[in-house]
Amino acid sequence: MSPTPKPDAKPQGSDKRKQSLYFPEKMLQEIQREALRQDRSLSWIIQKAWKIAYPELKRYPSINDEDEIESE
Repeated sequence: MSPTPKPDAKPQGSDKRKQSLYFPEKMLQEIQREALRQDRSLSWIIQKAWKIAYPELKRYPSINDEDEIESE
């Protein structure tokens, strides 16, 4: 018999936190249009965009990686 979860327990894999993000007006309008087009939430659009963009962003050097900047 499996244990009964506590009423206030979060479902596994569902770590949801509220966070404010600020976008330029034009970018926000584009995100809103895309969310409407796909019938998705703004959060869903941003999460998918992050997953797509993250591998590319990792290629950029950190501001602390001076060695990489100088070798370019």
